[in-house]
Formats: sequence, C-alpha cells, structure tokens
Amino acid sequence: MPTKKNEDAPLRTSNSEDMHAWFAEETEKFDTKQKQLEADNSRLKRENAHLKGELARLRAPPQVIGTVRDVLEDGQVCIKSSSGPDFVVTISDKLDIKDLTPGDRVALHRQTLSVLNRLPSTKDPLVMGAEVDNKPTENYKDIGGLKKQLEELRDIVELPLLKPDLFTKVGIEPPKGVLLVGPPGTGKTLMAKAVANATNATFIRLIGSELVQKYIGEGARLVRELFQMASEKAPSIIFIDELDAVGAKRMDIGTTGDREVQRTLMQLLGELDGFTPRGNTAIMAATNRPDILDEALLRPGRFDRIITIPLPSEEARLKILKIHSKSISISKKVNYPKIAKLTKGLSGADLRSLCVEAGIFAIHDSRKSVTPDDFDKAIKKVTQRLPDTDSPTDPEVDLYN
Repeated sequence: MPTKKNEDAPLRTSNSEDMHAWFAEETEKFDTKQKQLEADNSRLKRENAHLKGELARLRAPPQVIGTVRDVLEDGQVCIKSSSGPDFVVTISDKLDIKDLTPGDRVALHRQTLSVLNRLPSTKDPLVMGAEVDNKPTENYKDIGGLKKQLEELRDIVELPLLKPDLFTKVGIEPPKGVLLVGPPGTGKTLMAKAVANATNATFIRLIGSELVQKYIGEGARLVRELFQMASEKAPSIIFIDELDAVGAKRMDIGTTGDREVQRTLMQLLGELDGFTPRGNTAIMAATNRPDILDEALLRPGRFDRIITIPLPSEEARLKILKIHSKSISISKKVNYPKIAKLTKGLSGADLRSLCVEAGIFAIHDSRKSVTPDDFDKAIKKVTQRLPDTDSPTDPEVDLYN
C-alpha cells in the first residue's frame, strides 16, 4: 500500500514547471508594483515640497506698499513708504531697475524696505465704474428741436476727435470743454451720449456729487485719476453731470466739508486748465443751476463754450412727440400739432412721460392703440404735477435767459 508521501512526489515533479512560471509572473507583478510605488513616492515628494513652499509663502510677513520717488545712478531707488518718510533702498535681483520709473507703485520688504516687486497702477473703483462699457445707442436722430445747439456741440467736441488735422492746418488749438446749461429734462445728457455714439469714443460719465468725498484729498485724487483714465483710453469724452454739486461758488466762511469741496474744485480747475496734457480727450459738463457756479469755471480756457438748452418750442415739441411715439401703436386720429400746442412749458423728458402715460391709459382700457382721449388724459396727468413756471414768484423764471 503506497504511502501519502509517495503519492505527492509525482505531483510536485509534474508541477515544477508551472510553479516556476507562477513565480516568474508574481515577480514581474511585484516589479511593476514597485515601480508604481516609486512613481507615487516621487509625486508625493513633489506635492510635499510644493505645500511646504506654499506654507512658507503664507507665513511670510506682509509687504509694504510704496511709491518710487527717483531712480538713482548707483542702482538704488528713492521710495516713499506708506508710513510717510522717504528712503533710499536697494532692489531685488529678480527686478530690473530699468523697469522702474518715478511714480510706480512697488512692494517693499517689511524690515529692510528693499523693492521686491513692481505693482500695477490702481484706480478708485468709483472712477473705473464711471466708464460706460457699452457704446451709447442714442444718436442725433433721437434728439428733436435742438439743431442749432447740436451744431455748436459738434463743432467743439466732435470735430477735434474726428478731424484733428484741420486744427493743425488752420493753426488753432482744439477747444477744451463745453458746458450745457438748461432746465431739467431738456436733453443735456442725451446730447452727450449722441456725441459719444458718433465719435466712437470712450464715454466716461460721472455725477458731480460723486466727487465730493469725506476725507481730505480724496475728491482731488478722484479727479486726477478720472482724467488719467480718460487719457489712457483716448479718444474719450468725460461728461460730468450736475456740475454745480462740486463747482459751486467758493465762500470765505464754511465748514470742513465745504473746504473739502473747494479743494476738489481747485483740482478740477487745474485739470481743465491744461497743466496735464489731455490728448484726444473732450470735456463736457451739464448743470441746471448756472447761477451758483464758480466764476473760475466759466472763463474761456476751461469751458470754451457755454450752450444753453431751452425748453422746446412748439415746433420742437412736435418733433420730440414723433420721436417718442414712433414705436407706439398710435391711432390715425391723433393730432400731433394739437398736442404740441397743448404742451407748452413741457420739457423733452415730460413729453416722453406723456407718451408713456397715454400708452398706459390705452392698456388700462384693454385697447391695442393709443387714441386722442388717451393723450388728453395724459396731458392733464403730466401737467398737474408740474409747478406753475409762469408765476412771478418762481426764482428760476429768468435763470437760463
């Protein structure tokens, strides 16, 4: 009877080649896995080094912001730190001294104040937001009854931007600015947008009250950055609406806030006076209170032309009504000349509101077109909220005459 040991011997002999093949396959698998683990180890080492560098960067002390005063010949620069004093410091080896110019913003080492990096120039968000990104859609066809005023405006704003060579041949300097004065709603802002549309210029619109800031020097800085941005984005048009908010007459006695407004005004006068070349930059402003403007703003050399925008005449009102009602479904029975006669004293904005009110009355009655009765109701509604401008007690009766 054979033993168990004798029975297993033939089995081990017959499977020796299979075992050898199995060991070779397992060895190859282990080699592949070892290479993969070595690759993962190298990757983790790189990630570890990156995270250590990132951690060191986050733990680094903050840098000081300064301004370059002057670049010296020995490779050093004179800087003004945010703390106030001026220092002569060295620059980092990674920074080329030729890239530095007076006025540049730079990052300084917290302890040695060495220049580490050059920073991009910054502007106040209020100034950056003043630029109208989309080109104005208004054009000269959208303005009715102001043909003479438009010609004067185009001569002083549009021609220097479109035909600068003619001014060189004639031998005169382009006008510096134009001031639009007139009652509210007569189309001053609309005219500025139409000019920007015609010239393909960058349109920068700012309200005068936005230049009035709380802290000393902030308003003047905004004015300076406003003109600097206009120069960088030339050709451009700066339009300051409600100029009387910052350009009121200066008084001998006033509060701290009044004195800050006066500082802003003086900075505006300096920019308008041409101390800083503006290139292809046109200046426009509008106000409905020319009687309170400072006399220094109104002299030639700052605003070379003052254009008065009056309330529309009967003929002008007829043109404005047709402009605002061209997209409205109007009944053929509507008599535009009659409406123009009944709307004496209304401004262009009032006439636009009149067309809207007439359309609302038609919608209220579930009609698809506007009838003469709708305009009659709209005239009563619009005129009821207007003051009696014919009253002799009104202080603005002769304001624009």
